[in-house]
Amino acid sequence: MSAAPGTSLRAERKTWSQLALSRRTRAARRTSAPSSWRSGCLRAEPTPSEAALWRELRASKLGVRFVRQVVVSRYIVDFLAPAARLVVDVDGVCHAQPGRLAADRRRDETLVRLGYRVLRLPVWLVEHRPAQAVALVREALPV
Repeated sequence: MSAAPGTSLRAERKTWSQLALSRRTRAARRTSAPSSWRSGCLRAEPTPSEAALWRELRASKLGVRFVRQVVVSRYIVDFLAPAARLVVDVDGVCHAQPGRLAADRRRDETLVRLGYRVLRLPVWLVEHRPAQAVALVREALPV
């Protein structure tokens, strides 16, 4: 996606509904499992906190390969260390809402049943204390 001169890529970013071709397609995307298309869109435009954490996790800096925004079961996880079976998610303020808490709990239970360990990092920790966030990831990795 290239930006026109004088505009940013953010200005060209479209919403999910604008990218969908029809009402039927939008309904299918809402009800079906996440696709690699959606995870690719999330990889293309990470949040500032996800980008900051990715700079620390990429290139096997912790001795384990991480991938980002991948589909596991029916969920898109922020970061995954496949060999260590560790999922790392950066939680923004929306994750503190009661409905979101219950959904996150169900998601974590599903991932644990599949054999993954889940580490949730608050966005403020990643943005304001990145060394501490990386230390928590390091501690969660198997020895």
